[in-house]
Amino acid sequence: MRRALPWVATAALVFAVLLAGWFAPTRPAAVGTDALGPDNGEVVADYLARAADSLTAAGTGTGEHWALVSFTEPVGIDTIVGLSEEVRVGQVLFRVPIDRVQTPLVPVEVPADAEALRRAPAVAAGRLRLIEQGTERAARVAATSADRLAGGCDCVVGAVVRGSADRLRGIADAPAVRAVEALPADAVAGRFSVNPLLPTHVDTVVPGRDDGEP
Repeated sequence: MRRALPWVATAALVFAVLLAGWFAPTRPAAVGTDALGPDNGEVVADYLARAADSLTAAGTGTGEHWALVSFTEPVGIDTIVGLSEEVRVGQVLFRVPIDRVQTPLVPVEVPADAEALRRAPAVAAGRLRLIEQGTERAARVAATSADRLAGGCDCVVGAVVRGSADRLRGIADAPAVRAVEALPADAVAGRFSVNPLLPTHVDTVVPGRDDGEP
């Protein structure tokens, strides 16, 4: 009888755990479905139309939206500092243009401060230098990109901003801006993905050639 008691206790414990699992409510997993930017393989004209539609859907009023600003050509950080006078800049997206070379995209989150924005290229350069590259070519590409970012190149290809629909539409009309795509007002910071429309995306969003010298 004494030998049976531990087995009885264990069986009772297992049964209690199973009951708790059956009757306890299941918590749904948090899923972030919002995304800014074109899909891989998307036709550029379709994305531009989709971005314009998002600004129309944003309506009017003082409610603020997260949005992605993509540029016709890579711009310098001074352009982003100027942008911050109209909207809150939350993230700057850097990518050094090198002919026929796929260079890394480097996102840098920034506080609402002009000096922090001006330091963002140096931060991006530092991050590239800290990342261990898998191949000799990748290491050369990263080193070249870091050197150019540290030198203050015109290497900003996008920015994630927050502002009213009216201000976002005003930014979309700027000559250097190719597209502004806005998320619904209830989108939460850090819960959406970002994929900028690169200046090299002309017809479709596909990787370019990668046979040049970094």
